[in-house]
Amino acid sequence: MSDTPPPPALPHQGPRLLDGVRVLDLSRVLAGPWCGQLLADYGADVIKVERPGSGDDTRAWGPPWWGEGAQRTAAYYLCANRGKRSVAIDIASAEGAAQVRQLAAEADVLLENYKVGQLARYGLDAATLQALNPRLVYCSITGYGQDGPLAEAAGYDFAIQATGGLMSLTGEAEGTPGTQPQKVGVAVTDLFTGVYAATAILAALLERGRTGRGRHIDAALLDTQVAMLANQAANARIGGLRPTRMGNAHPNIVPYQVFATADGHLVLAIGNDGQFARFCALAGRPEVAADPRHARNADRVQHRAELVAQLSVWLRERTTADWCALLEPNAVPCAPILGVPEVFAHPQVKHRGLGVTIDGLPLVAPPMCVDGTRPMALQTPPALDADGPAIRAALAAGQGWPAAQARPDAEKEAQDRPSGA
Repeated sequence: MSDTPPPPALPHQGPRLLDGVRVLDLSRVLAGPWCGQLLADYGADVIKVERPGSGDDTRAWGPPWWGEGAQRTAAYYLCANRGKRSVAIDIASAEGAAQVRQLAAEADVLLENYKVGQLARYGLDAATLQALNPRLVYCSITGYGQDGPLAEAAGYDFAIQATGGLMSLTGEAEGTPGTQPQKVGVAVTDLFTGVYAATAILAALLERGRTGRGRHIDAALLDTQVAMLANQAANARIGGLRPTRMGNAHPNIVPYQVFATADGHLVLAIGNDGQFARFCALAGRPEVAADPRHARNADRVQHRAELVAQLSVWLRERTTADWCALLEPNAVPCAPILGVPEVFAHPQVKHRGLGVTIDGLPLVAPPMCVDGTRPMALQTPPALDADGPAIRAALAAGQGWPAAQARPDAEKEAQDRPSGA
């Protein structure tokens, strides 16, 4: 870290695990900002550099919107930029590039997701900035990585889900009339890349404590998506299989899918033979679990079609709530399928405090709890250039990394927090 004292702490809940760590966030849209928000939640001081006039692309990705007039911001932007400061800088200008270099000289981490080679035009590439600040952990997030035949191509989550194999596995079973491969309902490749990048950054910071030197992290959406194939990749590479779309079924476990009930649907997620035997007994059909075709999971996978047909009849005999009340207390994994508004009304979600409100703005809390509290920045996502005047004045005065100053709207504690999380 820099030899200068850390800036004053911005409003924060729980332990500031990254207190004193300075992050310069040049990224936009989702993967990079998601990573930066994670670091801010853990206590880092994050300055987000945005394009003058328009800022991060996602500020305009509405509706829905929050705020009015010039302060109107898309909900999309608000999901990924909590706890940051915003400064508008034209990095293509000589003055703007010099300002970024001033900030990078005292930063611990730099995040960027520009096309390969683009920042080198402005003297803001890893080699140049690490020569200026050898302790800098520089993280580049791109679609396809820093080298290879597609290195210069733009990377979008949707396209990477396709190229990286995820869409070949997602959607109704192949052969189902009128269906096609589907993307996942949220940009999971972007989000996973942000999380993976954060873990690599933390590892590099830990190593830097021993060596005194930073690293250049090459985080590619395609690499992340291929790694995310997990057991499906193992099925292909080890088992010689070609995984295909199976709807909500699982390639290796039966029964592990969605079933229709008397009034809706139920996820039945039976992961071992004991759970299956309990399920059959509770359903009043213990003989099915004793059948040699169904006693072991490998047998159930082999006889999937006939078994699922039987279970489909049983599940329609009761409502979703009745099945959950019967199965869950007896350690048979199951769940209703909730819409997003219902998720935040769920008693467990409410108890865990995952829906939070900061200065009237409804947000989603970060998922990790540490020693009984949830580390989270309590400063709302910034308006474009909200901190720009103070940051530019500090740079012009040669004061180094600008001290953090909480905006008036960030003094309030997060609401709707449970006492234990």
